Amino acid sequence: MCHDLDSSPPAAPAVTGGVAEHGPLEIGVADGNRFLAYRAAAEVPNGNNVLLMPDVRGFHPFYARLAHRFAEAGFHTQVMDYYGRSAGIAPRDEAFDRYAHMALLEPQHVELDASTAAETIRGWRPGPLFSVGFCLGGGYSWRLASAGLGLAGAVGFYGPPRFVGDRAGHPSAPLLMLLAGDDVATTPEEYATLTGEFDRAGTPYEKHVYAGAPHSFFDDSYEQWQDACTDAWHRILAFTSHHGVTQ
Repeated sequence: MCHDLDSSPPAAPAVTGGVAEHGPLEIGVADGNRFLAYRAAAEVPNGNNVLLMPDVRGFHPFYARLAHRFAEAGFHTQVMDYYGRSAGIAPRDEAFDRYAHMALLEPQHVELDASTAAETIRGWRPGPLFSVGFCLGGGYSWRLASAGLGLAGAVGFYGPPRFVGDRAGHPSAPLLMLLAGDDVATTPEEYATLTGEFDRAGTPYEKHVYAGAPHSFFDDSYEQWQDACTDAWHRILAFTSHHGVTQ
């Protein structure tokens, strides 16, 4: 499991303001799909926007709370769900079989939905757009950097390389890789193969491994990994400032 069902994201170390507005929405795609989303607007915007790519749970309260954390740090933020085609947009309880729905995902559908989500964000708040993803979403975040969405950069926490797939060999927007040193889902060798493909494609990337950290360490309940969470936040802030709007 990527996170406990009652997990909560760590707060950003640099809070510039509150959340000006927030709430759920539904997004329609050109092929007829509709999927859940959630957005949070920064009270004091920094000029950069974030598309949050969830873990296997898809849209979950963890990511609504994380959207608030990003908004408090100045980012207009939107979370997208993956499972509109297989699960619809009805509310889901804890019995939702996320792994069964993950098995039905097709990369081209994730790209199409993410592209539509990106258009929605830009229509709402223009500015540089970064994807930030976790596990399943981490891999897809890196994938989207070369999928023609016009991203300023892509951040991924412990993303399995298989979700990057055939996009790894294509030049992309800059990447930030935040990896767990004790990840049971992905081996160091798999990441070495992935970064080798990035090197051959000429993709600029930054990689940081948190020694001893478990998969999904970015969780406020993991007291012993709070320093890693804080460092990850600082790296995201530096990465988005460098490649986006600098204040």
